[in-house]
Amino acid sequence: MSHDSTHKSDHRAPCYLGQTLLLRLRLPSISPSPVFGVHLQYSGVEGESPGGDPMRSGGLKLLPSPVPLWLSFLLLVGSFSIARSQDVALGSTLTPTRNSSWASPDGTFSLGFISDPDNPSLYLAAITYSGGVPVWSAGGASVDSGASLQLRSDGDLRLVNGSGVVVWQSNTAGRGVSSAALRDGGNFVLSNSTGGDVWDSFGNPTDTILQLQSFTLGQTLRSGDYTFSLDRTGNLTLLWNRSISYFNKGFNSTFTSDRNLTSPSLTLQTNGIVSLIDPSLTTSVAIAYSSDYGESGNLIRFLKLDSDGNLRVYTAVGGSNTATERWSAVEDQCEVFGWCGNMGICSYNNTSPICECPSQNFDLVDPNNPRKGCQRRTDIQDCPGNSTMLDLPHTQFLTFPPEISAEQFFVGITACRLNCLSGTSCVASTALADGSGFCYLKVSNFVSGYRSTALPSTSFVKVCAPALRNSFSATTEIHSESSKLRAWLVAVLILATIACLILLEWGLWWLFCRNSAKYGPSSAQYALLEYASGAPVQFSFREMQRSTKKFKDKLGEGGFGAVYKGVLANRTPVAVKQLEGIEQGEKQFRMEVATISSTHHLNLVRLIGFCSEGRHRLLVYEFMKNGSLDGALFSGDASGKLPWPARFSVAVGTAKGITYLHEECRDCIVHCDIKPENILLDENNTAKVSDFGLAKLVHPKDHRQRTLTSVRGTRGYLAPEWLANLPITSKSDVYSYGMVLLEIVSGRRNFDVADDTDRKKFSVWAYEEFEEGRVGNIVDKRLNEQEVDMEQLERAVMVSFWCIQEQPSHRPSMGKVVQMLEGVLEIERPPAPKVTDGSMPVPTTTSSLGTSASVFEAYSPAAPPLSSLSQSMTSMSSISKRNPEKTTISLLSTDISSL
Repeated sequence: MSHDSTHKSDHRAPCYLGQTLLLRLRLPSISPSPVFGVHLQYSGVEGESPGGDPMRSGGLKLLPSPVPLWLSFLLLVGSFSIARSQDVALGSTLTPTRNSSWASPDGTFSLGFISDPDNPSLYLAAITYSGGVPVWSAGGASVDSGASLQLRSDGDLRLVNGSGVVVWQSNTAGRGVSSAALRDGGNFVLSNSTGGDVWDSFGNPTDTILQLQSFTLGQTLRSGDYTFSLDRTGNLTLLWNRSISYFNKGFNSTFTSDRNLTSPSLTLQTNGIVSLIDPSLTTSVAIAYSSDYGESGNLIRFLKLDSDGNLRVYTAVGGSNTATERWSAVEDQCEVFGWCGNMGICSYNNTSPICECPSQNFDLVDPNNPRKGCQRRTDIQDCPGNSTMLDLPHTQFLTFPPEISAEQFFVGITACRLNCLSGTSCVASTALADGSGFCYLKVSNFVSGYRSTALPSTSFVKVCAPALRNSFSATTEIHSESSKLRAWLVAVLILATIACLILLEWGLWWLFCRNSAKYGPSSAQYALLEYASGAPVQFSFREMQRSTKKFKDKLGEGGFGAVYKGVLANRTPVAVKQLEGIEQGEKQFRMEVATISSTHHLNLVRLIGFCSEGRHRLLVYEFMKNGSLDGALFSGDASGKLPWPARFSVAVGTAKGITYLHEECRDCIVHCDIKPENILLDENNTAKVSDFGLAKLVHPKDHRQRTLTSVRGTRGYLAPEWLANLPITSKSDVYSYGMVLLEIVSGRRNFDVADDTDRKKFSVWAYEEFEEGRVGNIVDKRLNEQEVDMEQLERAVMVSFWCIQEQPSHRPSMGKVVQMLEGVLEIERPPAPKVTDGSMPVPTTTSSLGTSASVFEAYSPAAPPLSSLSQSMTSMSSISKRNPEKTTISLLSTDISSL
């Protein structure tokens, strides 16, 4: 462009044949500025055009002149200094009000103040392309109208706010900077007296890379909470908050393994190709192509990290103040982490992404800017015990490295929901339905969601009851299929009217018939006689419906079915378990019920009766007023109702109940599911074990239900032999009891990871504290103001560590556990439990009277086939009391012989 301007001046003053030119140059060093002349004559082919213009061939000839030759040479050297008139001298200043700028020699780029696109009342000190498209800004910071950009005399380039505060600086003071210049390629350079570059804008980018600019390893683009960098493998990396890597693709996407490069650099070529260059590569690697690849003209391309977290290639035409998107790294904007803020859900309205809240239990942080996220109307901490999980169909909470390693599990959709509900740190979860079996439990402080009808996933968000759904799912579909929905709406209204009439008729019939002889005092007296005799009472399914008010008051859902609260005809409160997956015949079911009902112990929940009518199988238990142990330990301030003496009593009582099942029954009964949810408390906080003996009720042919039922349990309670293809014995219950005992002492879930445990598994951390002599650190901090018997505490801690040993033979029997807890047996110092965290969790559900459930992190051996676990179930249910060790050896031999 500078050459073009020179040509234009030649056309304005053409030189003809024989004409002499006088170049007038002023030399500032000579006073009083005399004028010297150099005579030049144009020579060429003879002849002129009719208009007097010279022929184009020819040139200028230096003719003799009175001026000495050395002075002529000096004048020519001075002419070269004129070409550097675009340099910015030290002491120069730019301000927003004067509308001044520093331009490149060809005028393509200029450095000056422009209005901030996000806040028009503020300004940016920016380099702009012809037309006003910004490609660099000083620190990316906005300033007021009183600001200034100063090239100070010490060589430092500073952006100063109107109040005099330094907003940004180049930190080049005292480094020999003598001048600055904005070059034709858009690079603003601070140079020293020898022409060397001290600092340049290409080496300190903000959010943009210009074409032919080299973006190297260690450089970073920043835009709000987002950053872009190039890693050593050659991949392009996008981060949110410098931690969540939601995009990492590029050079190594075509390779099966990572390959470190020497010094990779990224360049946007003038033809629209994003290329990777490295000395170890024989040629440059094309990372991406802009959609206008190969097109040329008066335009420029640049790579920019936008404020929405996406990296894009733009094309800007000279003279235009807008740029057109030609390529984007993240194809789906809703997959950019954090685009809708914390707890925000990204979706699409026609073609544009929009931000909404998960439900009406949330409000926008800023109604004027939905991208700032959502906040709960009621915090979870303000509604202890009253939280619920709201399902969000076709929604996924984004999970990227490094969170994915700690939040990804293999469980089903039901367990994915219940695990989050029971976890104190979990705020939301996502169950994928793409065949992977993944469940993401979101325990981080920042959650980003994406909703689309194309997503094969269901998410759940924890809210305080009641859960209030959004109406957005219906509004978007009504616009596209309004006619179909109207037809469905009419059909639903008609069916609902018919259903209401049927329900009204049935209600009138029930009101008139419930006082009949069949349901009157005679039936209540019969039930009372059977209950008093100790034999299990047989109830009809209709009686169960009436006692539970049609199964209205649900207490929880365990591995064998849901549990409901009911009241018998004699006003006795009961808990009714509705069994699922039971396909046994009537006779066999009654035999198993008789076996369970004959098991009587102070620390076992008593079976009152049963119902076996058609396909319905129900068990009726005595009702425990204080609920399950998990509610007393983990539900907020409820643990204050369970002081240390009561906790120790619960621990001993639970051990006695399990001892009775293992050693005092005619046949050893292995519980298979010892956990706080299956330990109930009566009005005196006496511990009673529930759900024992139910494993044998599952039909032997139903391997799937049999296996999952046996494996179900909260993460951390199942013994390693469950997934090591080893026989299941009574020592498996000992392991589960050890974990429960550790939770009774600590008042926290053993699988919860917290900062005060150095993010370690709790049992590992607890043993380290025990080894260091800090047993008091393990006890529940909510008992700090209460008196704790340290001798009992130390016994309980040591017993728990003995119980959770990896080898079953190293664990004590439950009878010895009771003796050790009561101080009858001396307890040796336990060895460290082996850390056996695995990688494949197992589905879990809640217990009979609890609502919590969580994920069991599997141990490193692979899970056995379903048939193997079923065989183990059959074996464990009939271990002889008379010779349990012999039975264990025979089971192990059988298992080894089958391999």
